[in-house]
Amino acid sequence: MAGVHHYHTRVTWTGNRGEGTASYRAYGREHDISAPDKLMVIPGSSDSAFRGDPTRYNPEELLVASLSGCHMLWYLHLCAEAGVVVAHYADEARGVMVETADGGGQFEEVVLQPLVRVAEASMLVRAAELHERANELCFIARSCNFPVRCAGRFEVEE
Repeated sequence: MAGVHHYHTRVTWTGNRGEGTASYRAYGREHDISAPDKLMVIPGSSDSAFRGDPTRYNPEELLVASLSGCHMLWYLHLCAEAGVVVAHYADEARGVMVETADGGGQFEEVVLQPLVRVAEASMLVRAAELHERANELCFIARSCNFPVRCAGRFEVEE
């Protein structure tokens, strides 16, 4: 199953307000994110702190969502292999990005906070242990230069 995988996306700037980038305030940060054979376009912008449209997804949110989604998919895979029956999974992931004096910035950390509901109480210990392995295997987390932590919460299905 090992191999090289290629991903193709398209980001199209849609924020030209008639003057292009004549000045910092002259243009919108709106853009569309798409990929071949996908059903929908994701509306993007910069964070509202950087003159973006707060109703659109910004790259920082998409990074946090990518980490959360990748972790979840690995976690569900590992649970299925280990006989841990997950009935519900929802994550409230949070990321912290710090701006630097030169105008740039970087993420300091992302904390995943999934609520996992398992079928039986006997599965709780193993369910908690599998988060660490999922984090080790997550393609996106392994590609980051900042910590990605998981603070999972668990319930038993009623």
